[in-house]
Amino acid sequence: MSTTALRPALPGDTSMLASIFRSSIFELTEEDYDDDQQEAWAEAADDEEAFGTRVADQLTLVATRDGEPVGFVSVKDNAVIDLLYVRPDVAGEGVGTLLCDAAEKLAEARGAKSLKADASDTALGFFQARGYVPQRRNTVPLGEVWLANTTVEKTFGPGSAMQ
Repeated sequence: MSTTALRPALPGDTSMLASIFRSSIFELTEEDYDDDQQEAWAEAADDEEAFGTRVADQLTLVATRDGEPVGFVSVKDNAVIDLLYVRPDVAGEGVGTLLCDAAEKLAEARGAKSLKADASDTALGFFQARGYVPQRRNTVPLGEVWLANTTVEKTFGPGSAMQ
């Protein structure tokens, strides 16, 4: 297995990150969301210029193997994991863990007391295993459909679950 490296997102990454975003939704969430929900969710990357702006306006790290992007994480306002997606063919190989570790360490180093995420039903177990605690259940309207997710939070500092 190739070594996974991290680097900052680059302007030329937008198409690849949008592709990872879409394929992750369609291939990894089918047990938790129906076709209409997946389609509405994936539409967030249809306007690649807007998607690129969203990624560029946040702290975004890209995981690569052999120079190819295999996942990414975006942290908004040093407080919220806005995007965390991995290519389906590397799911379960530690890419998401590496990205989340880096996001947490950077947020904490920049003074954050905690980090939140709106975890999909598919990702909820991943976040809970990392010490994120469910705060509330959400129902998000996306076009004609509704998507459920759970806001989770991990607290940093003394007495926290941070390793």
